[in-house]
Amino acid sequence: MTRIVAGAARGRRLTVPEGDSTRPTSDRAREGLFGTLESLHGHLYGSRVLDLFSGTGAVGLEALSRGAEAVTLVESGDKALPSVRANIEAVALPGAELVVGPVETFLKAGPGLRAPYDIVFADPPYALDEPDLVGVLETLIAGGWLAPTATVAVERSSKSPAPQWPAGLRGVRDRRYGDAVIHYASTGGSETPA
Repeated sequence: MTRIVAGAARGRRLTVPEGDSTRPTSDRAREGLFGTLESLHGHLYGSRVLDLFSGTGAVGLEALSRGAEAVTLVESGDKALPSVRANIEAVALPGAELVVGPVETFLKAGPGLRAPYDIVFADPPYALDEPDLVGVLETLIAGGWLAPTATVAVERSSKSPAPQWPAGLRGVRDRRYGDAVIHYASTGGSETPA
């Protein structure tokens, strides 16, 4: 069972599609993710969060539950979309925006009237190769998506190499949760890898 771990919607159950096409971030990994984000970035209150390859929306909705002001969830998978829509409804907090379509297309279009994001979480399919992941990260930077002191977290398989952070992002920390590793980078500050 997947649920919201903390905050205003704590304990609310989240829908997960059947099969293995969607790989939700585990409750334990989400708890660790938000502990690390708060350590690196500070509290989430008033933050703007971008959840790329959002799947069920669990990470973005967890951020909303923990006080984020606005969360944009980007997903294109036909099997995941009914779940993310149901989960937005179940959490029932203002500030969630679902964008249906490929992440790359969304990012290349630019933020438009959206303000820059303080926190970006990306959980691409583990099969996404490194050059494509770097392309997504480069588009985040070049497209004006990131606030001056943004934190970016990328979930990958523990068998995958750490992301090659492009200029403008500096790797600051890695945390392993079972078969997954969450890699963290920052656009500013002086945090050193730990």
